[in-house]
Amino acid sequence: MSRLSRPAGRIASGSAVLARRLGARAAAWVRRGRRDDLTGVKAALGCWARLVLLALGGYLLWRLVRAFPNLLWLLSAGWLVASWRAGREACAPAVEEVPACPDVDAVRALLLEAMGEADAVHLRTVLAHLQERGHGEGWTVGDLRARLEALHIPVQLKVKVPGSKSPTRGVRRVDLAPSPAVAEEASTAPSTAA
Repeated sequence: MSRLSRPAGRIASGSAVLARRLGARAAAWVRRGRRDDLTGVKAALGCWARLVLLALGGYLLWRLVRAFPNLLWLLSAGWLVASWRAGREACAPAVEEVPACPDVDAVRALLLEAMGEADAVHLRTVLAHLQERGHGEGWTVGDLRARLEALHIPVQLKVKVPGSKSPTRGVRRVDLAPSPAVAEEASTAPSTAA
């Protein structure tokens, strides 16, 4: 390994994080264009308008770079700096997460705690709940979703929570069935008492 492999890896991982964040923000911005007071095609017109604006912005940026090729140096330098910063954040949590593998039942309990009395909870709410307790620093909603799916906890694409304007990824209470060991203990307990 050369001396440049570590900085190159940091820039590569930071670039991936940066691309995910920009994609997630763009997708969230487009989703916010949906109107809940309308139905059918009319409700989605705002999303389509925002998508057209994003495409138009990309086209204008491409035309600007074609007209002024030296602008690409400035854009590349900005991307490298942002990737370097994001790479530092991306590498930091990996060191602290390695020792412990979370217990599925503990994660379910945490999700139920974040859910409160509601029937579902959005992943962004769970992430904020985690970060308030000092866990998941530097995580994105995508990172949390990947970890939940690795624990075989189903994440639904569109979950509507009371008080939120639009449905987004989340976890439903009905999907948080207890683990097989807990279910087995619960089923044997009444039979031994009888």
